[in-house]
Amino acid sequence: MPSNRFDQAKPFVLLGIVVLGWLLLPVAVKSVLRVSFFELQAPVPAAASVVHDLQEYWAERAHSRNALIEAGRELQRVYAGYEYQAQQAQALQAEVERLEKLLRLPSDSHYRFETARVARRDLSGWWQRLVIRKGANYGIPLEAPVVYSGGVVGRVVEVHAYTAVVDLISSPQLRLAATFEDDTRPVSYQGGENPPLAPAHGEVEFVPLDLFASSAAPKRLVTSGLGGVFPSGLTIGMVTKLELSPDGLFKSGEVALDPRLSELTEVTVLVPVTPP
Repeated sequence: MPSNRFDQAKPFVLLGIVVLGWLLLPVAVKSVLRVSFFELQAPVPAAASVVHDLQEYWAERAHSRNALIEAGRELQRVYAGYEYQAQQAQALQAEVERLEKLLRLPSDSHYRFETARVARRDLSGWWQRLVIRKGANYGIPLEAPVVYSGGVVGRVVEVHAYTAVVDLISSPQLRLAATFEDDTRPVSYQGGENPPLAPAHGEVEFVPLDLFASSAAPKRLVTSGLGGVFPSGLTIGMVTKLELSPDGLFKSGEVALDPRLSELTEVTVLVPVTPP
């Protein structure tokens, strides 16, 4: 009978020994083991992402010739619009550089745009992250801002050999200085506690009392440029509610984030040309 009891308890004893050994390991050893494990399993989501891209490619090849011709025409129309916008952007950039030289102002920090595919995403209730298919092999630095056509995606928090981890703008771990679109006074933005499959949102604090926003009349929240991570003017989301804070000195409220954040397949990392 005692032997049977020992056999039944043996798995729990072994588990306790493993847990105790892990707790007694130095922090440096744990960090090395964690990074090594991430690098070891990193090719798995990257390979799955590549296979998914190939599946989409062959699915597109199965379309009829007429559908492909129509898609090509639509792409030409979109390309023509983007080409005109690119010409306008070049003209505006040239004007900015001329005024900087005329007024002897220091140039703004410039970025190199590195486009990356999303390999894996984690949208749990406590933190939201993306794993992208570019890392140290493409010069991706820590704290680099990540954007897309709708504005801010998040910030790079881990860089590995061939992948990088991005904290999304919806993550409660991400906090930054922001401003309202028509106001220059800085406010504080932080990601919210977002449950899975629910619309993503964030929180805004320290809003001046003379600003108002509601679901019927939302206000756009943008990056302020303070802190040196995100350029100014990038869209964060729409403030749909503002209420008086408990201290009565400011307002706080809710920020509705773009629903496209939950279905991103490609993002752009802003890599500083001159590292800070």
